[in-house]
Amino acid sequence: YADKGYLSKELAELLFDQGLHLVTGIKNNMKNVLMTMRDKILLRKRSVIETINDQLKNICQAEHSRHRSFGNFITNLIASLIAYSFQDKKPAIKFETQKTNQVALFY
Repeated sequence: YADKGYLSKELAELLFDQGLHLVTGIKNNMKNVLMTMRDKILLRKRSVIETINDQLKNICQAEHSRHRSFGNFITNLIASLIAYSFQDKKPAIKFETQKTNQVALFY
């Protein structure tokens, strides 16, 4: 799930060839695309994901680009995830899946 800044046909095709589906909103000058209800809801919840990434980088210090070894990188990443797990208030997405064949078209 990405914002409109990552939207390009070449990037979507490259990721699709690798088995990944890029879900983005559409720009004003684009045609409507079919999107599942699940993708539409999770695209709106992208701000929660951005908040968690910001907390991991700034509060838990997960961003450090000068590691001298892969082991140090993994140690720093795991330590910041553990620090995040001890936070009192964590943003969350309440999401329940239901099996349906419904496809929605959004304007």
